[in-house]
Amino acid sequence: MKEFNICLVEDEEIIRITLSDELKDNGYEVVTFSNAKDCLVYADSNPIDIIITDLRLPDMNGLELLQTLKKIQPHMGILVITAYGSIDTAIQAMKLGAFNYLVKPFTTEELLINIEKLIEFNNLKSRVVSYNIHQQSKYSFESYIGVSEFVRELRKLLHYAANSNSPVLICGETGTGKELVANIIHYNSPRKDQPFVKVSCAILPREMFESELFGHIKGSFTGAIRDRIGKLEQANGGTVFLDDVDDIPLDLQVKLLRFLQEGEIQRIGSNKLIKLDTKIIAATKKNLLELCEKGLFREDLYYRLNVFPINLKPIRERIEDVPVLFQHFVNMFAGGMKNVNPEVFEVLKKYSWKGNIREIKNIAERTVLLSNNNEIDLKSLPNEIYNSFEKKYEEIPDIPLNEYLDKLEIQLIQKALKIANNNKTQAARLLKIPLNTLRSKMEKFGLTD
Repeated sequence: MKEFNICLVEDEEIIRITLSDELKDNGYEVVTFSNAKDCLVYADSNPIDIIITDLRLPDMNGLELLQTLKKIQPHMGILVITAYGSIDTAIQAMKLGAFNYLVKPFTTEELLINIEKLIEFNNLKSRVVSYNIHQQSKYSFESYIGVSEFVRELRKLLHYAANSNSPVLICGETGTGKELVANIIHYNSPRKDQPFVKVSCAILPREMFESELFGHIKGSFTGAIRDRIGKLEQANGGTVFLDDVDDIPLDLQVKLLRFLQEGEIQRIGSNKLIKLDTKIIAATKKNLLELCEKGLFREDLYYRLNVFPINLKPIRERIEDVPVLFQHFVNMFAGGMKNVNPEVFEVLKKYSWKGNIREIKNIAERTVLLSNNNEIDLKSLPNEIYNSFEKKYEEIPDIPLNEYLDKLEIQLIQKALKIANNNKTQAARLLKIPLNTLRSKMEKFGLTD
């Protein structure tokens, strides 16, 4: 277990020595100072996990000490000890980042409990910071994988979207990576250390939607037993991702529009306006303009959401990205580099990929499970992929197109003549061509009477 380095600043010698001894007895490393100046000199070259300081010091105001220390060691924890007469000042210290304040006289147990809680709080903050660093690495601009011109241009667009506070509307078929794009935008934006709240509009029941998004106050409706903060308010300072935004009930769209225009909301049952700084990223797999024309989506909301549009192409329109996507997912599921036979890529490029990137990921996972060696070969592919490939090649003869069309014409003419008992007039009528055209084609192909 890490031994926490505690810095104690207290000008009263008896209190300083007593607190120091009690902390050391409980396993903490403690360094003590009777004034602010000596503490600052120490902090300039030594790490401090926690500082416990009185706010009334002989050479400097305690608030000034904390302001200076936070510049030197911004991640240290702060506990304030104060007399009854300076509680207001202690509250100001908490606004500067102090975890709590203890009013003199206090017990050893009170002090130790506060230190333990502060350590837990700092550990939680460290985990959050680590998580955010991981997310920022996971959702780099390069995490939208591909080599096509579309992907290269998309990455440039995402740079602009990340550095803008304007609403973003992501449009694309199922499986094209809309949520991935939303993550990339947030975790590369100035809001990356603030909340990123995701709302799936498609799965929220109609009766819960308004409360979920805007919140409510106690007693505003049956079952509202306490105040509730909505998703927009939870994400204040950060970003809200509204997936399947087309599923927002029509009568509630006006409330979202008002937020986008005014930057403020009202909880259900409240007359109080709450000002928010929340960026909106919306996504849809439907054509919102068509929904507007049908009266199923507000046109004014559409244009307010569509300030920064991002349209994601389906895989069939950027087939050159299939090999690199498939290789990426194969390596991910294999836990390292795994060779893929070039023949496999050729087959994959001819598949329809109706499920887009999500389907490529699923097929890659199954292929890794089905492969019996260190290489992914044709035998490793699921049946629906390989059978689709074989069927396509059965349907396309290995001859020039004009020869293939000539053969089809000959077969159809012969079939029509047979049905018509070699009556050319009747055969021409079956083929829906003039009689002279039929005679000309029969002569061309050497078909005798």
